Amino acid sequence: MGVSLEVSDGVARIGLDDGKVNVMSTTMLGEIGAAFDRAEKEAEIVVLRSARPGIFSAGFDLKVFASGDAAKSLEMVRVGAELALRLMSFPHPIVGVMEGHAFPMGTFLLLACDVRLGARGPHRMGLNEVAIGIAPPSFAIELARSRLHPAWLSRTVTLGEMYEPEEALTAGFLDRVVAPEAVDKALEEAVTALRAIHKPSHATAKQRLRQPAMDAMRMAIDRELTKAAYEASSRARSAVAMPG
Repeated sequence: MGVSLEVSDGVARIGLDDGKVNVMSTTMLGEIGAAFDRAEKEAEIVVLRSARPGIFSAGFDLKVFASGDAAKSLEMVRVGAELALRLMSFPHPIVGVMEGHAFPMGTFLLLACDVRLGARGPHRMGLNEVAIGIAPPSFAIELARSRLHPAWLSRTVTLGEMYEPEEALTAGFLDRVVAPEAVDKALEEAVTALRAIHKPSHATAKQRLRQPAMDAMRMAIDRELTKAAYEASSRARSAVAMPG
């Protein structure tokens, strides 16, 4: 249980399945990173998808935040930030599939994918941190800024709004939304289209397009996700009761 990887006909299919709600613990994030390591060497296209019904990911492990262990919290957030940054410049096209709730770290991974495919349904995605007593990390704001329309960006970052797929499509979180039973067909259509593009040009174009966002994310990680900065931030929110 955790992260699976299947490579076939040039496509690496990374599956998320921790047996529960795909919490983005430091271990889970490390396993996803290792799967992308292999995918970079063994494939030309990557598909990132949850194997858990109704959930893409419950986001960062809130129990780690609630424990008060700033070092462990920092490690988890930094590993997540570095993974999102890596996906932004990943040399191969990535298709992210959202068929269930995607709480913040799950949303961050989907935002960094090249093609974001969603299934219609009563599930939501977004940056809901302020609703649970956390300010969104700056790396995530910069990532979201690069993909979302400004009004929606402001609402999700400052108000903690979460969106169902059709709204998420309008906001810029997703690129295409289809009925749940049509996801597999839409995914294969996306993979077929990606096979036709010139891969070296794709990698270069992605780098050129996203360099400002990646630079901003790197600056945010190096400025905010340090021991001193994170401990100061933890003290500032220590009076907040974290949900279980």
